[in-house]
Amino acid sequence: MIKIDGISVSLDYTKDELYEKLKKLTNAKIKNYYIYKKAVDARKKDDVHFVLSIILDVENEQKYIDKIKGAKVFDAKEFDYPHIEKKTDVRPVIIGSGPAGSFAALCLANAGAKPIIIERGKKVCDRKKDTDIFFKTGILNNESNVQFGEGGAGTFSDGKLNTGTNSLYIRKILSEYVKFGASKDILIDAKPHIGTDVLIDVAKNIRDYVEKNGGEYLFEEKVCDLEIKNGKISAVITSKGKKIETDYVVCAIGHSARDTFEMLDKRNVSMISKPFSVGVRIEHKQEFINKAQYGKMANHKNLKAADYKFGDDCYTFCMCPGGYVVAATSEEEGIVTNGMSNHLRDGENANSALLVNVDSSDFGNDLFAGVNFQRMLEKKAYEYTKSYAAPCQKLGDFFNGTKTTSFGSVLPTYSVGVMGADLTKILPCKVVSKLLSGIKNIDKKLKGFAMDDAVLTAPETRSSSPVRIVRDLESLQSVNVKGLYPCGEGAGYAGGIMSAASDGIRCACKIIEEMNKI
Repeated sequence: MIKIDGISVSLDYTKDELYEKLKKLTNAKIKNYYIYKKAVDARKKDDVHFVLSIILDVENEQKYIDKIKGAKVFDAKEFDYPHIEKKTDVRPVIIGSGPAGSFAALCLANAGAKPIIIERGKKVCDRKKDTDIFFKTGILNNESNVQFGEGGAGTFSDGKLNTGTNSLYIRKILSEYVKFGASKDILIDAKPHIGTDVLIDVAKNIRDYVEKNGGEYLFEEKVCDLEIKNGKISAVITSKGKKIETDYVVCAIGHSARDTFEMLDKRNVSMISKPFSVGVRIEHKQEFINKAQYGKMANHKNLKAADYKFGDDCYTFCMCPGGYVVAATSEEEGIVTNGMSNHLRDGENANSALLVNVDSSDFGNDLFAGVNFQRMLEKKAYEYTKSYAAPCQKLGDFFNGTKTTSFGSVLPTYSVGVMGADLTKILPCKVVSKLLSGIKNIDKKLKGFAMDDAVLTAPETRSSSPVRIVRDLESLQSVNVKGLYPCGEGAGYAGGIMSAASDGIRCACKIIEEMNKI
């Protein structure tokens, strides 16, 4: 089979039109074909169209590879989970059930390793009830919220699956998500996403599969200690007093497990402080973003809600078309913002994080200086509003340095409510300065982005982990505790669902290698 990239088609193309285009392009006898990737090209607003990558099954492939621009051999072989060749009674333990933990569990369960997954939060359906209560009433469950619980923080997000990594696991992860309930569109879309409403079912279906294949989940149970003997992991101790003996622990704890970081430090697990980012959530009408990106084609039936991505000293992150700003704290008397979208992305507003990088020059050199910096901003926001309602400011007021007293055409969607604010009283001067200049720079590329009525909700502090659990580059084990596998976003080795899931598979594969050596 051959793969041809860069095939332009109209927004209204039909299967017959595509087939005729392929015949004309190749002048070949086409046995079969399918779309591998589909992206929107909106660089010219008067010519918005799709660009396709096509897989073709034709006779005499080499002839057409030499003849057709952009054609190359397509290797249909995809990654498959490895198997345990030598039986052992030792069961790997996975701490956390986010994307990293879930895909480590899938890999190990398929191998016959019967993993034990320990999750401090609740099953995803019960977790959803707790988040709904918090959104409506401001009553927080510290162990069951947007950060903690089955599926991890990624469940209450947009469920974006695009990634900048070229991991060999990417196609496998997408296929697994489809297998467990996501739309088949994610296999084709250049910017795939699942949506929180669908991710809830997907997380449950992954758990059911792992359990059917010998895995075991311990919910509402936290790993509160590690037993380490002669520099090697020997057991984990849970909050319910269980001692689970094991030689392998996947530490996929997520970026907000601050108490677990402290426990690891007490056990002298090697960790370092790392830079991260803080900022705000910005909201516009989704209709405006559609028009800005698609021009006169903004309402075309075959175009999905438009997104954007900009990078500089102030950059956008986790953009949620047709989404909502959600309350994402996991600690009492702190405010944290995040963004989420449902599958249809049919909310009235678009939102994105606007972030500024911070490092030791901003918060100090101690191991937990970054954690304390995050916590300081979260507490400061809570003290400003004296509730879980988030401080929120119209963009025009932000530029003018005045407190917001009323909102305009864009109404904030933050799930626990907002209070008009002056964000300069909460955010560090450096962050304010870079937000002001960054928004102006984005406006040069997306006209109207800096509109007065756009709203900023603060603070966004949990975009990535403030620490890294140091691991060996080859074995993926902790540099000073053998058998401990720091994994995913919380350990400092991923930045989103796909890279975290990939890291989960990588760590699981390394464990299977070790088990096969026994």
